[in-house]
Amino acid sequence: MMTPVFNDWKGKQLDDVLLEVRDLVEDPDMLTAQRWREQGGKVAGHFQVYFPEEIAHAAGMLPFKMRGAQLEPTQADSRFGSYLCSIIKTSLELCLTGRVELDMFVTHPICDAARNLAPVFGRNFDYPCQILYLPQNPNSGHSVQYLTDEYGRLQRLVEEVSGVAVTADALRSSIRVFNENRRLLRELYDIKRETPWLIAAEDAYALVASAGMMPREEHNELLAHVLPLVRERDTKAEDRIRVVFEGGFCEQPPLDLIRMLGRSCYLVDDDLLIGLRWIVDDVDTAGDPLHNLAYAYIERSSYSPVQHDLRKPKEVMLEQRIDRARADAAIIAAAKMCEPGLEEQVAYVTALEKRGLPHFVSEFEENMTSFAQLEMQLDTFMENLLFA
Repeated sequence: MMTPVFNDWKGKQLDDVLLEVRDLVEDPDMLTAQRWREQGGKVAGHFQVYFPEEIAHAAGMLPFKMRGAQLEPTQADSRFGSYLCSIIKTSLELCLTGRVELDMFVTHPICDAARNLAPVFGRNFDYPCQILYLPQNPNSGHSVQYLTDEYGRLQRLVEEVSGVAVTADALRSSIRVFNENRRLLRELYDIKRETPWLIAAEDAYALVASAGMMPREEHNELLAHVLPLVRERDTKAEDRIRVVFEGGFCEQPPLDLIRMLGRSCYLVDDDLLIGLRWIVDDVDTAGDPLHNLAYAYIERSSYSPVQHDLRKPKEVMLEQRIDRARADAAIIAAAKMCEPGLEEQVAYVTALEKRGLPHFVSEFEENMTSFAQLEMQLDTFMENLLFA
């Protein structure tokens, strides 16, 4: 039985619990992964956006989301060209500097840089570094079977690395754990949409991000403790603009930027770390669990610039997100050097202009530290909406 890797919050008041979670998420030393390995546990690192974590979890591994970090890629820089997004470099930097020690690494062909991340990792580390090929055409009638087979390939790799045979019952048990986690994350976003004044934007983000850093059983316990306490707060609503943030599907804005946005408006919905919330309903546990996971990815999922599903036009899905959250405006952001994000930014802006929805367009980078000019521009935008 493994000792919990994140006990720091237990026995503390809500504000102190949230502080511990923020500190965990901002710490580039990734202490939970280190604590897991110190107990003999194995770590499966996976890059953005989506990864079927249940498969690694069922083998007793820690699925660890490689989402970059706020640190200078002093060693990783020499492994890449100049014009690449920051998250690619800092994810490798975490491993080159020993902050995160993996037993396997999986990336996805969501863009050229991400696809090439597996061979770059493979040249620098001796553990398996693979690409998980999620369906490029989810509208094909064969996509679910294709993905089931691809998940089977991943499962065999996980079994080889972990030394544990993943049984159907073990995978069903993991699916139940993750179903509960998805339910709790949906509850968190219900709070953001219905009563955004009860939880700060940076606290909501940190609660989501911490899911990719610890066993889901621990994260379920954390959310089950925190969410009722958040609902009990007596914080009063303020006269603020309700805003949806779009553009955080891969590289993440720094927590200070999210904190700054929360001072200017209510962030009532977003696509930040959407991979952790990709499946929007429970995954079935009856029948073949690999098939059920594949079916959920195709049929019970959200949207992002890196999945091309003709049934889910991203402009339409964004408008639905705005309507569901009863938002007054949208922030359309993109990480610097992110080709998928910058391309979709044009489509989003065009759609919002046609509808007449107010929107603020911006770029970010995970290592940015100065926000004064951006905050002034955003405050001006919000004031124009408030006093129009």
